[in-house]
Amino acid sequence: MVDDDLELDEDLGEATIVYEDPDDGTVSKTVPNEHVAYFQDHWLVKMEEDERGRDLVRRIPTRRVHYVERSVEEFEEEIKTLQDQVQSFANDLRTRLPIGGEESGGSETAPVEIDVKNDDQSGDERSDG
Repeated sequence: MVDDDLELDEDLGEATIVYEDPDDGTVSKTVPNEHVAYFQDHWLVKMEEDERGRDLVRRIPTRRVHYVERSVEEFEEEIKTLQDQVQSFANDLRTRLPIGGEESGGSETAPVEIDVKNDDQSGDERSDG
């Protein structure tokens, strides 16, 4: 049996999201980390609960969000989670899209792997615009 009022034993930190609201202008909202998530180009933020105990969640389009700041136990673990999500997405795309191979009439090519662990490479050329 699961207790509806189950409290987490471990403090997962806090997240602050700063976004543009059509009525209130720039809004800064701080919530527990587990009350904010990113899904389908929107940030989801638990705002409160209604009188029946249901969560009221605000979906904020990414284009309206200035930034999200989170406290995390270990930044390395947060990045690993992000890498896993990107890899999963890439694998899903690879299985869905007929890129290369016999099906598309092209030649077989091996997938290109990108090393995202090395952030101190001096040869990086990035465009700001």
